[in-house]
Amino acid sequence: MTTQIIKFLNLLMTGLVAGTLFGIWIGYNPKNLSVNTYAENQQGAIKALNTLMPILGLISVILTVIAAILQKQNNHVFVILIIAAGFLIISGLITKFGNQPINSIVMTWSKDSIPTNWSDLRDKWWLLHKLRTLTAFISFCLIIWSNIRKN
Repeated sequence: MTTQIIKFLNLLMTGLVAGTLFGIWIGYNPKNLSVNTYAENQQGAIKALNTLMPILGLISVILTVIAAILQKQNNHVFVILIIAAGFLIISGLITKFGNQPINSIVMTWSKDSIPTNWSDLRDKWWLLHKLRTLTAFISFCLIIWSNIRKN
């Protein structure tokens, strides 16, 4: 029963992480936004997600590792889940060392103090976002696969 609960929570939490990142990727391409619209939208998203998403990501990693340990007798599932945890960790590292430093810069902007290289920062953030979305999505797919495959 404990394994089933962990598997359920693992799917739920990782689905929330991957789904949120995917939703941002699909619904929020900042390429054609004016500088002021971009700054306002980005600051709002940062305020809403900057605390929640790292917590969900960490919980997802922990649950994935616990699920792997609980299923270590099935070597194939264990390996799949450890790889999935690795992809989640990569996503978190991209966020921590790529997106969040840019977020910190964007949060200092006001309508009258946006730097001239704002589009370079926007483009770098967007590329990093696509990379972390891909790694979270791969992880989520691996976790789903580990739950539906026949032993």
